[in-house]
Amino acid sequence: MKTVRLDVARRTVLAAQGFADPRPSVAPDRRHLRRVLSRLHVLQLDSVNVAVRAHYAPLFARLGPYDRELVDAAAWTHSARRPRLLVECWAHEASLVPVEDWPLLHSGAKPRGWWRHYGRIADAEPALVDDVLAVVKELGPLGAGAIERALSGPTARTPGSWWDRSDVKKVCEWLFGIGELTTGARRGFERLYDLSERVLPPDVLARTVDARTAARGLVERAARAYGVATEPDLRDYYRLAPEVTRQAVAELVEAGVLERVRVDTWRAPAYRHADATTPRRVEGRALLCPFDPLVWERSRTERLFGFRYRIEIYVPEAERVHGYYVFPFLLDGALVARVDLKADRAAGVLRVPGAFAESGVERGRVAAELAAELGVMAAWLGLDGVSVGERGDLAADLRRAVGD
Repeated sequence: MKTVRLDVARRTVLAAQGFADPRPSVAPDRRHLRRVLSRLHVLQLDSVNVAVRAHYAPLFARLGPYDRELVDAAAWTHSARRPRLLVECWAHEASLVPVEDWPLLHSGAKPRGWWRHYGRIADAEPALVDDVLAVVKELGPLGAGAIERALSGPTARTPGSWWDRSDVKKVCEWLFGIGELTTGARRGFERLYDLSERVLPPDVLARTVDARTAARGLVERAARAYGVATEPDLRDYYRLAPEVTRQAVAELVEAGVLERVRVDTWRAPAYRHADATTPRRVEGRALLCPFDPLVWERSRTERLFGFRYRIEIYVPEAERVHGYYVFPFLLDGALVARVDLKADRAAGVLRVPGAFAESGVERGRVAAELAAELGVMAAWLGLDGVSVGERGDLAADLRRAVGD
């Protein structure tokens, strides 16, 4: 088995994730979007909007400033001339995935998620399921509240909240989970459910893939996105079951798609995709949102970069170490700092309540590069500037670099 140094593995991963490519010198278009999607395969969705929605941020990290309508059009509008590129379903979590990957994710290879518990309601109230589908067919795309209001008689429900969902909302989520419904459009961030058959091309819906073949396809995509990864890393990318992933990995090794390797500082064995490349160096900078595929698996982030990263949204404010919504900062292939970010749209500024450097970095250069990237992000978000707060050992240097 070949032994790979950690720095080599890291550069291989960064190349697989698209960070060895220079940002476009022209305004990014649909071709650039396709290129990033061919690497990542998944854009995770999340409701937090304190800085920018999660599904927009990985593209900014790799492409720089781009028109967010590019994603909206690819995911939630379509025409004969410009069919959808993306569709919503459960992948890593609720995610946007390439339309052609839909059959893999609804093949039985992937276990059902938290919404599977709502199947009890569907079993107990089949008429409610039929009524929801009938309303969506007649009036969709619709939000769950509009579906509830459209229903009458014994299946009527009082609209529920996130924590106390009505049976109608739960049935909508169950139907979304099993692929009967997907997102036809979004209003703000509200999901408007539609029949999958009206959103997806007929050839995609008609394509059937057995679970074993689909598992190989998903694990191969995860391996291509990661470059070098352990079996648990590959399993986590699409949240597959351990036995499913192990079988797929074994078959991909046998087929020569994956190569067994040992990364010198990792305990677990690793696998390198046959098409992975390792550049001599990785240059450039990027702000990574908490749901970026490069860092969303925290133990992997620590193994690769020596960077301990935790999301603190649900931690009481007084107990947070770094802040509410913290972006790691990637510079020339290393994670060198992190910043707590908030887009203050009323004041027109990108606020940085806290800024923290990793040990051993050249703070002056890190602060200068970080200030420049924050300025780019602020302009991309339509904000007038950057305002740096007091928290963190990098805050003073960053304030000077920003000129705040």
